[in-house]
Amino acid sequence: MLKPSDKWTWYYDDKESILMLDLGDDIVFKTNLPKKLLVECAMGINEFSVDDASAFQTFKEQISLLPLSEPRQAELALYCVAAKRFHKPVQPKSWFFDAQYDDFSPSEGDLIKLTNQLSDSCFIILEVGESASLVASIDLESFSLSSTKQLVFGQAIKVMHDRMVLANDMFQSEPIALVG
Repeated sequence: MLKPSDKWTWYYDDKESILMLDLGDDIVFKTNLPKKLLVECAMGINEFSVDDASAFQTFKEQISLLPLSEPRQAELALYCVAAKRFHKPVQPKSWFFDAQYDDFSPSEGDLIKLTNQLSDSCFIILEVGESASLVASIDLESFSLSSTKQLVFGQAIKVMHDRMVLANDMFQSEPIALVG
């Protein structure tokens, strides 16, 4: 799996109109964050920081539980780090999701389930707020927000906590003891 480096550099690519991460050795990672979703500081050149490396580790640990190939896990972890650091503050879009009856207090890296009349899927918590959190889709299949809007793999959205159900235990395997 990919290992963070202090030689990595974030930069905004005007030609592609998207945030990129230079991984060195002529390898560039294209994020899923267009200019309209980026904070102003993302328009310059930014080093991959200690905070980025810490977030990468947090997300990587949770993502390793998912039934994704190693390259897809690395891709999702980098999408998560990019969104955590550079995603513009946005209002929650909770109307796309069904309310739940749990009193839920998420933590960064938690896996959660969101549902509506069209879809149900799991997401990872990127940034926790007081009553809403930024989350990213972890499913390779698109999540239908409405008949015309979709969330794709790694795409972030902000959602109120009353729409979330903790899903960490769905992905953790328990050791089985054979008795004979």
